[in-house]
Amino acid sequence: MYATVTQPLTFEEFLAWDDGSGREFELLDGIPVPLSEPNANHEDLIQRLCAYLENHLPYISRQSKQVRLKTAIGEKEKSRKADIVIFARVEWQRMKTNSSSAAAYIPPPGVIEVVSNNWKDDYLTKLAEYEDLGVFEYIIVDYAAFGGIRFIGSPKQPTITIYQLEDGEYLPPKVLRGEDRIDSRLFPNIPLTAEQIFAMSR
Repeated sequence: MYATVTQPLTFEEFLAWDDGSGREFELLDGIPVPLSEPNANHEDLIQRLCAYLENHLPYISRQSKQVRLKTAIGEKEKSRKADIVIFARVEWQRMKTNSSSAAAYIPPPGVIEVVSNNWKDDYLTKLAEYEDLGVFEYIIVDYAAFGGIRFIGSPKQPTITIYQLEDGEYLPPKVLRGEDRIDSRLFPNIPLTAEQIFAMSR
């Protein structure tokens, strides 16, 4: 028997909610929406990249964390379960002092999404959501060239796209492929190329 939602949940209520199915969810207008399970390549890339970043960032990187999205007064709450969330250390330490679920209650400095078949979510919907939220750097890792040609070119090839916030808007993206070095403001000295990140999926 699985639990059902009879009325819209707040973000905090959603974090404590469990329907008993073992599935992962995001919050859409107060209603939990189930997510598709990622494939093994997707999982490996997330796990390896998150572990790598943990040793190279002045931040805290965590896999599969909920990000509370911006909502207008009177709107039901929404969230995204991001592949990797980059937390400020002070915010992570704050969460460690209480028993609440670890999640991005406030806009995190960075979010990394690894693209799968529903690529439009990453390149269009989440881009707008994270920009509106004020996420400083949004990185899209398209290791299998799922995205549309307007985002990754033709012929399609694995691509990393980096959006950086300035005056409340994302600047034109940095598009990286092959041996291009990662050009990030959050981790400016990281010694990785795009191809080295793609190889984490293999």
